[in-house]
Amino acid sequence: MDPLTLERIPRDRLPGLLQRMPKAELHIHIEGSLEPELIFALAQRNGVNLPHASVQALRQAYAFTDLQSFLDLYYAGASVLLQEEDFFDMAMAYFRQAATDGVVHAEVFFDPQTHTARGVAMGTVIQGLARARQEAERALGLSSALILCFLRHLSEDDAFATLEAALPWREQFIGVGLDSSERGHPPEKFARVFERCRSLDLHLVAHAGEEGPPAYIRTALEQLQVQRIDHGVRCVDDPALVAELARRQIPLTVCPLSNVKLRVYPDMAAHRLPQLLQAGLCVTVNSDDPAYFGGYVGENYRALFEAHPSLGPPQAWQLARHSLDASFAPEPVKAGWRARLDEVFAEAVGPATARPTHA
Repeated sequence: MDPLTLERIPRDRLPGLLQRMPKAELHIHIEGSLEPELIFALAQRNGVNLPHASVQALRQAYAFTDLQSFLDLYYAGASVLLQEEDFFDMAMAYFRQAATDGVVHAEVFFDPQTHTARGVAMGTVIQGLARARQEAERALGLSSALILCFLRHLSEDDAFATLEAALPWREQFIGVGLDSSERGHPPEKFARVFERCRSLDLHLVAHAGEEGPPAYIRTALEQLQVQRIDHGVRCVDDPALVAELARRQIPLTVCPLSNVKLRVYPDMAAHRLPQLLQAGLCVTVNSDDPAYFGGYVGENYRALFEAHPSLGPPQAWQLARHSLDASFAPEPVKAGWRARLDEVFAEAVGPATARPTHA
C-alpha cells in the first residue's frame, strides 16, 4: 500500500484499525490459552483435583519470575485435559477470541508430550484440536493450522518417539516447532529430528533468542534450517545477526506481553520491537500464552501501540502485512487477505483527510 496514504490516516483511528485489520497469529500455544474458568470446568468434568481453591486463587498464582516458573504452572493447568472434547473446547475458546481480534488465520502450537506423558493418547490430542479447526472454519470463517512442538527440556530421542507417534495423523499438522525451557537446551540438540521432519516436508520453526542468547537464533537457522524464529528479540545484541535477519526476511514471531510478563523487558515502553521494525526485520505480533500473560493478540497490539507513540497506522499495516506474508497459508489465500488489509486501511483515510488540490 502507498506509504503516503498510510501517513494520512489520523492516529485517532488507530484503535479501530488494530481491531479490524485482518491478521495472522503465528505464535500461540493452545495450552497457554486455557483460562482459569475453563480449567476449573474441565477439572470438574474429569474429576481432577486442583491445588487452587478457586478461579481467583489460580489467577493470583500467575506471578512469574522467569520462564521456568511460568512453565511449572502451565503444565499443572494442562493436567485437566484428558478427553478429546477437552481439547476441542480449549481450542474453540481460543478461536472465538481470535476472531473478535480480527485474526483470519492462526497457526497453533500444541505440545503432545505434555499430554502423552500423562497417559493421554496422541489421537485424543490431535483429533480434538483438528475437530475444533474444522468448526472454526465453518462457524467463524477462521483459517487455521496445527504445528506440533517438541519440548526441548526432554531428549531428542523423546522427540523422535513423539514424531513417530503423531505420523498417523500427519495430514492434521503442517509443521514442527521447538519450545519449553530455552536455557541450557540449544537448538542443535534437536538437529537430527528436525532433519527427519524436513524429509517429511514439514514446515520448521523454533523458539530462540527469548531467554537464550543470539547464538541460539543462529544455530536454529543454520543447523535446524527453520523458516521462522519464535521470539528472537535477543537478536538486538548481535548487530550482524540483525542485518542477516533483515536481509533474509526471516520472520520473528514476537510476543510483547509475554516478554514483559517474563521479565525479558521491564515494561512495554522498553520493548525493542519498534527498533526491529525500523531495522527492516519481518516482525509479527502474537500472544504466546494469552491466558497467563495478560491478553490475546488484540491486547498485544493495543499495549504495544499505547506504549510507543512512534508507532502509528503505517506500522500497524506493516505488522499485519508481515503476519500474513509469514504464514504458511497458500499464496492465493494470502493474496485475498492482503487485498482486504489494504481495503481496511484505505477506508480509514476518509474524505476529511484528502490532500488539498491547487489551481
